[in-house]
Amino acid sequence: MSERKMQAEEQEKEQEKRNGENAEIRETGSLELGRPDERSGIELLTIIGEIEGHETVSGNTKATKYEHLLPRLAQAEEDEKIRGVLILLNTLGGDVEAGLAIAEMIASLSKPTVSLVLGGSHSIGGPLAVSADYSFIVPTGTMIVHPVRTNGMFIGVIQSYRNMEKTQDRIARFIADHSRITQERLLELMLDSTQLVKDVGTMLEGEEAVREGLIDEVGGISQAFAKLHEMMEERR
Repeated sequence: MSERKMQAEEQEKEQEKRNGENAEIRETGSLELGRPDERSGIELLTIIGEIEGHETVSGNTKATKYEHLLPRLAQAEEDEKIRGVLILLNTLGGDVEAGLAIAEMIASLSKPTVSLVLGGSHSIGGPLAVSADYSFIVPTGTMIVHPVRTNGMFIGVIQSYRNMEKTQDRIARFIADHSRITQERLLELMLDSTQLVKDVGTMLEGEEAVREGLIDEVGGISQAFAKLHEMMEERR
């Protein structure tokens, strides 16, 4: 076989690989890092835009579909080649039940997990950010915590309010159990009426989120990779 033909075949294989990876990112927001012959053992997951639940969001809205993420997380748990999971977040929140389902799945993985908040991780993005074993936030990143909201008409006001209270307690309890903030302090931040113009709640920037105990450390992608590799080596 001529050298030119071999090079053409190699280029064709490389293009097919890139096309497959691009399709995987486009469809599921996930990727196994490294070359096929030398995988790093890290599964990359992205949680971007709105968390889509049982109802499809607007076609113009970027969304993370929980029915895509849950199978990938289950696969990461069972795949022996995957030794760690890195989660990148930039979300305004979305469906509470879907967000909690993803957060519980991440928290229950036996593989080391690291999350990195880029841009923001608001509302139900809070439980997702803290669900990893270790969490980072970039200096300009933000987290917004606020009470549970709902749209539409209430048939039974008292019953609906109680259900919302229970849901809010579930979220606060999960965050407190997976971070250094207390549930009492978190509820104080949720009910602060002095910060947000059209709502109650609190916006925390990078350093503030770490001081409050929501996030473990301020850092970027290199720090997140370094921590994950460290945890993977310790687990090995």
